[in-house]
Amino acid sequence: MKRAWLVGAGFVVVTLTLPFVLDDTRLSIYVLMGLAVLAVTGISLLMGYAGQVSLGQAAFYAVGAYTAAIPAVHGWPPLVGLVAAPLVAAAAAALLGAVLLRLRGHYLAFATLALQLIILSVAAEIEFFGGAIGLQGIPQFGVGSVTLDDAQEYALLTWAAVAVVLLLTANIVASRPGRALRALARSEQAAAASGIPVTRYKVTVFALSAAFAGLAGGIYAFFLGYIAPGSFTIAMSVEWVVMAVFGGLGTRWGPVVGTVAVTLVVQVLNDLSTRPGAPSYAPTVLGYAAYAVLLIGVLLFMPAGVVPWLRGRWDRLRRSRGDGGSAPSQAPDWPEPATVTGR
Repeated sequence: MKRAWLVGAGFVVVTLTLPFVLDDTRLSIYVLMGLAVLAVTGISLLMGYAGQVSLGQAAFYAVGAYTAAIPAVHGWPPLVGLVAAPLVAAAAAALLGAVLLRLRGHYLAFATLALQLIILSVAAEIEFFGGAIGLQGIPQFGVGSVTLDDAQEYALLTWAAVAVVLLLTANIVASRPGRALRALARSEQAAAASGIPVTRYKVTVFALSAAFAGLAGGIYAFFLGYIAPGSFTIAMSVEWVVMAVFGGLGTRWGPVVGTVAVTLVVQVLNDLSTRPGAPSYAPTVLGYAAYAVLLIGVLLFMPAGVVPWLRGRWDRLRRSRGDGGSAPSQAPDWPEPATVTGR
């Protein structure tokens, strides 16, 4: 418990300090990184505890962005749109999940992928959503007379949302429904036999995961001031899955560690590939290569993810020094994270 509080306090200090020391370019990356953490937290919860694979998380990111942007463009207070963004995304996921979650494994993954393509195709064809050109002139987010007009303020808003989502998710996992989710991830048949309403829990966690992505999408719309169907690509959904797997599915800090580590690696490669003399396609190729290498590497050497691997190494180090004696290692922040190979 003491270690968890120390880690949490360090997280708050770092996230509150960075907006004041980063330049504008890096601040924008920092904001987008925080939005990715929100979406990846939902994926980690969905895949790590409910055992459901989704490759369409960016679909609900888009739903949240359009839900926040459209009322603001038509004169409604931005706060209304931002509050509605996770609610509408969750409602859409609940309605669609009642059908999609009858599928399992790669069938479900491809179904969520198809869902994203359908949603983006519809948005591109309807003028109310801005069509293929997208929505322009989205106002800055604000409450009353207070308006966020620079990246520093959006960074504080984004990472405050990350802190709230991480705390909410940790409390859910530690609750009775969290224990039911862990039973569901192990075996749906056994969970149903023990009286757990499997379908209801699967739909609920799917909606909660979508709500996190919807909140991130709402902040994204106000931050950029412009959204279009092309802003929410299939690659984005795949990247988030890689981040979740890399950090560790079903762990408290896995989404943060995975997102930050993968983003920094990709940014370093982008900086190298945009130097004079590099071909124009180098950033794209190196980016995809980085995702592939990181995913393959974690599957081969750390199948539970980086966070469980680091925790295991730390506990073994303590025992080797005699700090922990022969006692079993400390329980993880979220008990029994799922490994990718178990899926």
